[in-house]
Amino acid sequence: MCGRFTITHPNEALAALFDAVPGNDLPAGPNFNVCPTNPVVVVTSEGGVRRLRAMRWGFIPSWYKAPNDGPLIINARSDTVATKPAFKAAVRERRCIVPASGFYEWSEGEKGARLPWYFTRADGLPMALAGVWQRWGDMDTVAIVSTEAGPGMAEIHHREPVVLERAAWPLWLGEAGHGAAVLMRASEAGVLTTPYRVGVAVNSNRASGPALIEPVAA
Repeated sequence: MCGRFTITHPNEALAALFDAVPGNDLPAGPNFNVCPTNPVVVVTSEGGVRRLRAMRWGFIPSWYKAPNDGPLIINARSDTVATKPAFKAAVRERRCIVPASGFYEWSEGEKGARLPWYFTRADGLPMALAGVWQRWGDMDTVAIVSTEAGPGMAEIHHREPVVLERAAWPLWLGEAGHGAAVLMRASEAGVLTTPYRVGVAVNSNRASGPALIEPVAA
């Protein structure tokens, strides 16, 4: 799954990378501890135009009467996203990309301790995480698609976010026809850096600052 990530690349750089028109309400960065319910930057394609938009991280199904009317949904599983009532319309009609500079995952240490690890792209570019979105009231909300862990992740956690390569962006965004289901797979070996341990300060959703991604002894 993906429960925390970072976005340290400026919005202007993201707009250029994704060839997207930026909105005027984008969350300011950098953010070294993006948490569920935070506003995040999302890439959509609407009417042939890519847009950089702000959304709430935490997908709210259409039948919720309030944002907290059910579980907080931050991830959508690749194996059930097309069949679960919450997501099946969104994965057909409202796919998007969630840019991230890196993400955290946790392994279990002694006595159940949560040990955080940090992942980035090996080429230093922002990650393009596959997402699905839903409008609820006057708010747009998003979930990140996760899949079975691949090389480099499986030893830390059994799931990982779907990281889309540049060539896959048009298909995922609905610009290149049908068949996006084939993209919901783990990253190939070498795409992500070898993860490194970071300090447990990031275990708190109140923690912030660049020190969160500094390596510590494993």
